[in-house]
Amino acid sequence: MMLWSLLLVFAPATVQSYWLSIYMPRDAYEGDQVVIRCSGNNNGQIRRLKFYKDGAQLATYSSASSYTISNAKRSDSGSYYCKADRELFLFVDVTEETNSVWLSVRELFPAPMLTASPTRPTEGSSVTLTCSTRLPSDRSTTQLHFSFLRSGHTLQSGWRSAFNISAIWKEASDYYQCKAKTASHSVSKSSAQSYLDVQRIPVSQVSMETQPPGGQAVEGETLVLVCSVAEGTGYTTFSWHRENMKESLGRKTERSQRAELEIPAIRESHAGGYYCTADNSYGPVHSEVVTITVRVPVSSPLLTFSAPGALAFVGDVVELHCEDSRASPPILYWVFHENITMGKASAPLGGGVSFNLSLSAWHSGNYSCEADNGWGSKRGAVVTLHVKEAPPKVRLTNGAHRCEGRVEVEREGRWGTVCDDGWDLKDVAVVCQELGCGAAKHTPAAMLYPPAAGTALPVLIQVALCNGTEQALAACEQVDTFDCGHNEDAGAVCEGIKHIQKSSTQ
Repeated sequence: MMLWSLLLVFAPATVQSYWLSIYMPRDAYEGDQVVIRCSGNNNGQIRRLKFYKDGAQLATYSSASSYTISNAKRSDSGSYYCKADRELFLFVDVTEETNSVWLSVRELFPAPMLTASPTRPTEGSSVTLTCSTRLPSDRSTTQLHFSFLRSGHTLQSGWRSAFNISAIWKEASDYYQCKAKTASHSVSKSSAQSYLDVQRIPVSQVSMETQPPGGQAVEGETLVLVCSVAEGTGYTTFSWHRENMKESLGRKTERSQRAELEIPAIRESHAGGYYCTADNSYGPVHSEVVTITVRVPVSSPLLTFSAPGALAFVGDVVELHCEDSRASPPILYWVFHENITMGKASAPLGGGVSFNLSLSAWHSGNYSCEADNGWGSKRGAVVTLHVKEAPPKVRLTNGAHRCEGRVEVEREGRWGTVCDDGWDLKDVAVVCQELGCGAAKHTPAAMLYPPAAGTALPVLIQVALCNGTEQALAACEQVDTFDCGHNEDAGAVCEGIKHIQKSSTQ
């Protein structure tokens, strides 16, 4: 009984008094550091110091001390007090207890809200994501750090509360979220996830144009087919086709409203109708058909001669024909003789042109022709023309020399005689001039110059009406035979052959 009484005497008693005091703020914000201090009138008497919250023990110290909440949370709100065991006197302790102090931890800022502007963006447009929250007026200078995330992956992190995506695409449709936290990272809060649905605009108004414009291509040069759409976003597959052909000429997939197909060296066989299609996952849309015309530039025009016979003689009429058979019309041609322009002519429907030339001796030489249809002129190969003096169309036969005898003329490759009707010295003078003989002497009868045995020549001229100044008997007015026989054949005697005097330097 005595032992029990002693235990009662020495057991510590809890006394709520002013000996032990608690010091702490009554209000704090999330993330603040809260220090709770408990102190007695004589801290040296304290054997144990305990801190409590809402009746639950938080910490025990062997002497006077403080309890620190380094990063206050809303859940730290509550009633705080201390208890201290102190020595009253020899072997007798007493427990002192402070009054309770209520700590209210307020929200520093609410969970942020993520908004997108516009809320339903179209592909290729700009989108701004904003992370919104608010600070209390007495903490308005608190700096917040913002992060923007897509499916958990950080897109941007910094002090700005807005994030701009300059061009967003359908593939970027996803869940987005933002975070806000203090500079010390003591308070960090996340927004709810928001799904951003990027709208794709189907392609429309597909068109095709060419470079050079107008579908006018030049053979051998580059032709570019340009396919474009008036509307349409995202990756678009462009395809080029030739009319009435199944296979594609080319295909490109680009994040663009325009694509090009290059034909490096176009040929005349490439002419025809072409179109393109565009598809950005809603099905192909066709352009109208564009007709490609391939113009063929001149290459090397060919110059040809067309003479009456195998040889070209003075007096002949020769046709000069210049042609580039493949060149596209209209074509302008020039003909040159020894690099001097003789004439020009146009072929508006293509083909070639011809020039008629009455030959004289000076027409011998080099000829060429040039063609131009708008893509540069080209000159063809040089062709040489040899013009010879025409052989005489008259002769004197069976005389003592070539300037005397029966008069014979040549027509269409056959020889015949001339009737002596109206035959006089004027006619003989022309014959002598044509044969290069001397002056006319007289008009003997042809029977003085009988033909060789078995020779049968036709009578070709009934009457020759020369005035004596003609260069050849064929140039005189003539009457074809109608009742003349060989007993009336005409003859001629000229003075001897003319000789050309050649001077020589001794």
